Amino acid sequence: MLELAILGFLYDTPLHGYELRKRITALTGHVRPIAESTLYPAIKRLEKAGLLERATEPGAVAAPRHVLTLTGAGGQELRRRLAEPGRRDITDENRWFTVLAFLRHLDDPAAQSAVLRRRLAFLEEPASFFYDGDRPLSAEEFDDPFRRGILTIARATSRAETRWLRETLASLED
Repeated sequence: MLELAILGFLYDTPLHGYELRKRITALTGHVRPIAESTLYPAIKRLEKAGLLERATEPGAVAAPRHVLTLTGAGGQELRRRLAEPGRRDITDENRWFTVLAFLRHLDDPAAQSAVLRRRLAFLEEPASFFYDGDRPLSAEEFDDPFRRGILTIARATSRAETRWLRETLASLED
């Protein structure tokens, strides 16, 4: 997820590390805050793989800063990751939002549709946070207002996303 976010934001524009961290935190930070000790090793891995380049530019007020730019290979890798997201990228809401944030960079509407269809199929599977054996439990089966609340909110979110997915798929496939 972190590498995908780095590639996605750098596809938009070159950034220095601090600005990149702010953008990633805005996208995912409320759930998974990004520490410098996590971000900079990921940047170095991507740089070593030839997916991004670092250039030193003079700072506006302080010391010089390193500006990161996506390479051609980095753009190809971003599009590959978007076209072939792993199962967790489809099923984990926060990872899914990262994929969705950059899916526009996948230029082929058919490829975009294929990714959205995988998410739609996941949302249409019977599921719950709570089970009786293998049977998913619904909100109506709980006296506990907190568990009922979790399931009610999840159902509303899932319905809204399903509706959006169907509308978006219809527009992509026209």
